[in-house]
Amino acid sequence: KVKTKLSSNVTMPAQKACLALHGPVQVELILVKEQNGVQFTASTLVVAAGAGPVAAPPQTDPSGGPVERETWGKKIDFLLSVIGFAVDLANVWRFPYLCYKNGGGAFLVPYMFFMVIAGMPLFYMELALGQYNREGAAGVWKICPIFKGVGYTVILISLYVGFYYNVIISWALFYLFSSFTSELPWVHCNNTWNSPNCSDWAHNSSINDSHKATPAQEYFERGVLHIQDSGGIDDLGKPRWQLTSCLAVVIVLLYFSLWKGVKTSGKVVWITATMPYLVLTVLLIRGVTLPGAMDGIRAYLSVDFLRLCDAQVWIEAATQICFSLGVGFGVLIAFSSYNKFSNNCYRDAIITSSINSLTSFFSGFVVFSFLGYMSHKHNVPLDKVARDGAGLVFVIYPEAIATLPGSSVWAVIFFIMLLTLGIDSAMGGMESVITGLIDEFKCLHKHRELFTLFIVVSTFLISLFCVTNGGMYVFTLLDHFAAGTSILFGVLIEAIGIAWFYGVDRFSDDIEEMIGHRPGLYWRLCWKFVSPCFLLFMVVVSFATFNPPSYGSYTFPTWANMVGWCLAISSMSMVPLYAIYKLCSLPGKFCDRIAYAITPETEHHLVDNGEVRQFTVRVHLSTTQTTSS
Repeated sequence: KVKTKLSSNVTMPAQKACLALHGPVQVELILVKEQNGVQFTASTLVVAAGAGPVAAPPQTDPSGGPVERETWGKKIDFLLSVIGFAVDLANVWRFPYLCYKNGGGAFLVPYMFFMVIAGMPLFYMELALGQYNREGAAGVWKICPIFKGVGYTVILISLYVGFYYNVIISWALFYLFSSFTSELPWVHCNNTWNSPNCSDWAHNSSINDSHKATPAQEYFERGVLHIQDSGGIDDLGKPRWQLTSCLAVVIVLLYFSLWKGVKTSGKVVWITATMPYLVLTVLLIRGVTLPGAMDGIRAYLSVDFLRLCDAQVWIEAATQICFSLGVGFGVLIAFSSYNKFSNNCYRDAIITSSINSLTSFFSGFVVFSFLGYMSHKHNVPLDKVARDGAGLVFVIYPEAIATLPGSSVWAVIFFIMLLTLGIDSAMGGMESVITGLIDEFKCLHKHRELFTLFIVVSTFLISLFCVTNGGMYVFTLLDHFAAGTSILFGVLIEAIGIAWFYGVDRFSDDIEEMIGHRPGLYWRLCWKFVSPCFLLFMVVVSFATFNPPSYGSYTFPTWANMVGWCLAISSMSMVPLYAIYKLCSLPGKFCDRIAYAITPETEHHLVDNGEVRQFTVRVHLSTTQTTSS
């Protein structure tokens, strides 16, 4: 079927001409807006003749006129943006360590299993959802208004993540500036920030092992963070001007990458999305030539299938899939909303999600070639140097680089890679917030530059808490609560809303209208049953395995954990709060309100005629149960 959207200025004679030309058609008039007594409508002609998809549903601005939505300059701009967002620092510092810790190559079994049954279907679902409706994370829920709260949930999560994610980029920028020296500052223990416990690995036996710290570790914690000047999260101190300056540079880069929309961000990703692959390849070539490198790679790939009997391995694989692909942040919805309506989002989903996983696997060779080298150089077991998180890229890797000839050059190359890995992911998160709110509040469309400035400056001001002496404690708290259980909850509600309320069949019809063919049975089963069950399992596991945050030996006070939970609940609460608001604001009896709330906005006129099938069935079942009881 071909659905051609005509604006309200199409006259009845023109419609009759269409009838004469194409034969029988179904004409549906949809009320868009009433202003000063004038009703603006959109006519939808459903022609029986088969042809390809033609156009997306038109949008209107506050004055009632049509809005021409911006699109990507080139298809590759979109692909690079999605890849750049999904491939972030976690691909380098988390996946390789998980693979090593959980059975090496055997870890790929649960990882690929969850990738196929949940990761790819959810990735595909978000791309299709955004492309068809051509709006941000909140606006797309015009297909089922009662679920619009989940749009605000993911927008809030992306905003919260921006509060601390930009700080990681500022650390990388600080390290980059520090690398322009003849001797890297994390090589020796004779600096002003070093403590008596500073020691080059285990060479000084006079110091207890539990208190030893390498020069690189002390440089990160004492030279960069100055955490020694803070007593905890209740003793933050003032923002440090060095990190504040780096954070300001990051914010400026983000602003000028986003202020003009996808026309500018689509060009920036040509550098930020491709540079990491070039640097990773260069580092791998250098890494495999180092002594001990092959031992590290063998440890990375060693297969221990007995580890698959451990439930924790499967849980960690599922968790990695949930967070590595970037579903649930609203970014995929925002990016795909700028696609052309007939773009093949199915192919894009397969390509980009596969590249993300392959990048994670590839980066493991780079990481473990250097870890094997460090193990060999210091004659210590590999598990003494293998770690994940910030400690890998800001402690272990800089220490390994410092031992190479031309170490300053290698350090500059490495931290440029970290910058590019982080910048495009941060751009994606900010774009999710900006697009989501601009599409929801149409008056902001004409003031995108100012609104973007407001968002990035607000993010900068909150992030200042993370660049104080005790900023690492704030960073840890945000990292633990901002996008943990809440994002799993958001994706679960999103999957339920599409599969069970909007309907998998209708969603499949939308995709067929865009790309010319319906999703296969496999994808429909995943959307309907497998993915929601998987996400429900992950939410339960997330609550059941919750551990309070900590940093080293520091334990957070009770009030800090309460603040963290309030942060997580503030985003999740958008779902029930908006649903209550929607039901209370709609006219009519309670049953009518429910019908309006679960029916696409363009079909509310059908509710008035009692033609909402799923609602009618539910009322019938309820009546039957009442009668039988």
